[in-house]
Amino acid sequence: MPKKFSSHDWTLKCSAAFLAGLQVFASCSMAAYAQDKDNQPRTRTPIKHVIVIIGENRSFDHIFATYQPKRGEKVDNLLSKGIVNPDGTPGPNYSLAIQSKAVDSSRDGYEQSPMHKSVYPLLPVPLAGGPTKPWISTIAEAMKLENGLPDSYYKYLTTGGTGLKAGTPDTRVPNYNDLPPGPFQLTPGIPYDAYAASPVHRFYQMWQQTDCNTDYATEWNPSGCKSDLFPWVEISVGSNENGKPRPRPFTEETTGEGSASMGFYNVQQGDAPYFTYLANTYAMSDNYHQGVMGGTGPNHIMLGTGDMIWYSDGHGQPQRPPENRMVAAGTPNAGVVNEIENPNAQPGTNNWWIQDGYGGGSYGSASYGGGSYSNCSDSDAPGVGSILDYLSSLPYEVNPKCDPGHYYLLNNYNPGYYGNGQVASTDTSAGNTVFTVPPSTVRNIGDALLEKNISWKYYGDQWNEYKNNPDGNYVDPADEYCNICNFFQYSTSIMTNPAVVSAHLQDTVDLYQDLQKGTLPAVSFVKPSGYVDGHPASSKLDLFEGFVQKIVDGVKANPKLWRSTAIFITVDEGGGFYDSGYIQPLDYFGDGTRIPMIVVSRFTKPGRISHQYNDHVSILKFIEANWYLDPLTKRSRDNLPNPRQDGVNPYVPTNGPAIGDLMDLFQFNQDHDGRQ
Repeated sequence: MPKKFSSHDWTLKCSAAFLAGLQVFASCSMAAYAQDKDNQPRTRTPIKHVIVIIGENRSFDHIFATYQPKRGEKVDNLLSKGIVNPDGTPGPNYSLAIQSKAVDSSRDGYEQSPMHKSVYPLLPVPLAGGPTKPWISTIAEAMKLENGLPDSYYKYLTTGGTGLKAGTPDTRVPNYNDLPPGPFQLTPGIPYDAYAASPVHRFYQMWQQTDCNTDYATEWNPSGCKSDLFPWVEISVGSNENGKPRPRPFTEETTGEGSASMGFYNVQQGDAPYFTYLANTYAMSDNYHQGVMGGTGPNHIMLGTGDMIWYSDGHGQPQRPPENRMVAAGTPNAGVVNEIENPNAQPGTNNWWIQDGYGGGSYGSASYGGGSYSNCSDSDAPGVGSILDYLSSLPYEVNPKCDPGHYYLLNNYNPGYYGNGQVASTDTSAGNTVFTVPPSTVRNIGDALLEKNISWKYYGDQWNEYKNNPDGNYVDPADEYCNICNFFQYSTSIMTNPAVVSAHLQDTVDLYQDLQKGTLPAVSFVKPSGYVDGHPASSKLDLFEGFVQKIVDGVKANPKLWRSTAIFITVDEGGGFYDSGYIQPLDYFGDGTRIPMIVVSRFTKPGRISHQYNDHVSILKFIEANWYLDPLTKRSRDNLPNPRQDGVNPYVPTNGPAIGDLMDLFQFNQDHDGRQ
């Protein structure tokens, strides 16, 4: 049995190496934390419990544009770059974030970085989004529908209606018709406690929004991502057109978004108060990224697998998805679908695509559209060549990770299993959608933890209501439980084992009980409901703050858990909101824009800001490093090295592609109790 070390032993042997850099820390000879009296697995650090809370759709600059760090710390945001002033007005370097319009025609095919661009004289008008009146009328109703808030937050479920029709000019924004062509402050015109629009953020759209091109590369920005086409993509194609012809007439308001992508909050004027408190009191990264260009489903999948999933026969053999083919014949969902993406512009249009969408119909009506898969090993496939050409032009070698004949899921489809373990992808009943991924054999973090007898749970808000629906067909009109967020629901190895499902997939009501009883597993993933996940238009950021606060308070109320728990707070992706941070291409699928990452632990230095380059797979790397696990597979991203950032730009890995393991957000030789 390995020798047991005290925290003092660990400090003497390893803290200096840890502070010197993660690669030194990773190789430091520390048997550190052997099994303790509670028979917990051996860990590399004092952390025995990790809680990962995943909200929705906010970029780093969207929240922390004006954040000012504590003395001795630096932050990379709109304020520090001089793009905006502390009051949110345009700063001396506003031109760094100027947005452009472009021409992307069917003659040239899809261009992930269009050649012909011109600067907007003014931003397209931002349009309203979200409910005219709040979703919920009374606090009593709110408390009945949602259990994930402190009592003082339930009132926010009954407030914040826009008073406007979605897709019309958002007149709450001062000078909405006369905005300069860059970022603009949302508040106080759109109050912090108010619903606002959700920009487009699908896969090929986000590649265009970020406009990555090595012709723009500099020593400071070697990937050449300009991030200057956010509003243009919003107004030229938007999302979910599903192969329909472009509407006539077509204006900047047709897609219903306008320039919602350029809005940001101002923490210096009281926005995001709880997250600002956490950043000041614990630690935050200003170089953490969504793992995949695009949206919710793929980013959660990357978080759980370190990889992407693909269309198969449901038994591990790759197949071609339906393309211009009748599906679900003889059922109410019957229809001709095309599940393969084609982001080439329809003839006679500027960037209105041939086939892109979540899929239309189903749930009892004729299915159509649905472009969301690509065979990125085929450079002649629509959209693929442009991205492959860019990756091959980078100054370091990038493996696209595109296996031959594999059609990778790039956008949101329902997972292959219902919560009760029934296969969802073959269910053509009126309560389901044909746009469902076949069961996946891609290995996930749950598989790795089970093999090593390390406890874990995925806590999904409203899981009990979802899983107990008797026929497995769950249509949730309130959009509460997020099935596409639960990366385990795609997995055959997890969902075909009822004992595993029962023990490891649970509701957040179980989380709150586990916090009270001290029965929290080693690894926890926590997903709020659609009411409180912070998703623009359907939720609000203050509601996600409340969801996080309830968990943080619950951990701190249990002294034993607080001594050994780290809480990672992030979101799935940036939601299509502008961000000024560096983007490092890792493979065909990402990375994408920066998103928030706050770590709450007694082993953080108050106000610390880490600049190490990380993405969602860095969470897997932390778990693997802490519990002595190997990378999930030979091709998963957790094989990438920890970054060296010793070049001109301290945010850019010089040994890319590389991602960190989040260890440098901690300071294990000192905790919040002042002990050293």
